[in-house]
Amino acid sequence: MSQGSEQHPERQRRMEIEGISLRLAQSDPSQQEWIGDREILQQLLACWLVVDDKDLPLCPRIIGQPGIGKTTLATSAARERKQDFYIYQCTADTRPEDLLITPVIAEGSTIQYQASPLVTAMLTGGVCLLDEGNRMNEKSWASLAPLLDHRRSVESVVAGIQVNAHTDFRCCVTMNEDASTYEVPDYILSRLQPSLKLEFPARDHELAILRYHLPFSPQEILTITVEFLQKAHSLDLGFSVRDGIHLVQYALKRLAQDPSHPLSRDEVWREALIKVLGEEALDLEGLAQQRKRVIDEQAFPRGLGDFFFEPDDPLHPDR
Repeated sequence: MSQGSEQHPERQRRMEIEGISLRLAQSDPSQQEWIGDREILQQLLACWLVVDDKDLPLCPRIIGQPGIGKTTLATSAARERKQDFYIYQCTADTRPEDLLITPVIAEGSTIQYQASPLVTAMLTGGVCLLDEGNRMNEKSWASLAPLLDHRRSVESVVAGIQVNAHTDFRCCVTMNEDASTYEVPDYILSRLQPSLKLEFPARDHELAILRYHLPFSPQEILTITVEFLQKAHSLDLGFSVRDGIHLVQYALKRLAQDPSHPLSRDEVWREALIKVLGEEALDLEGLAQQRKRVIDEQAFPRGLGDFFFEPDDPLHPDR
């Protein structure tokens, strides 16, 4: 079967390009519902619109703290477009062939070619999310440069073929705001436009998200968890709704483990907070001040005297 031939999205799992047979990846089956600000969802959907025969869809980057729903946002947008959704998880050791086409040994020691989720979406007209894209190295990003501009194609050195994107193919990239990431090169960032900033959810939305994932939880535990998260957000701490879900899950499991245990729900919730987020989470104001001091210290260059004396030491050369 040549590229562009009709196929059943569920039954057809192979496609042939330039004489090379590719085994296609499976689409993501999750049906996550977006609960939150509809405006950011509309912005993502707008990026994927085509308003003229000569127009091309955009590949935006979705930026935000870990655990606040970036992947769920992309999933929901693909579902609204009624397209198959694929996720490629980017890592520091991702290679160009991992992103595109990987050779595998089959029966009889023959070589077969496995299309990545990205290439599968390109061939079938699906949506692909490159998750945590700023954890990926520049060499891998370079292999995607022609896909992210007007060429909309990739070159597989391993299989020796060029793959052109289906007209319905759409993609986006999520990027976490933390220190354990690569700096994405400018020539790639210029292709990943626009930048969509996802903020922490408002109180009502956060409560609705917890209810959606934990409909079996008592309201009291959900409420105290949301109050904690909202306070953390106000102090610019990175605790997310994902942290809240894990916190509630652990608390409920502890309560279910021994319903006759004399521990109150407040005590169980406190235990869950420590186990999930650490003891420092008991004092949000103190944690915020501590992190601010660390940031301030990193912002200013240290002199030689700072390595040998505390700032208030009378022998410090700057005193």
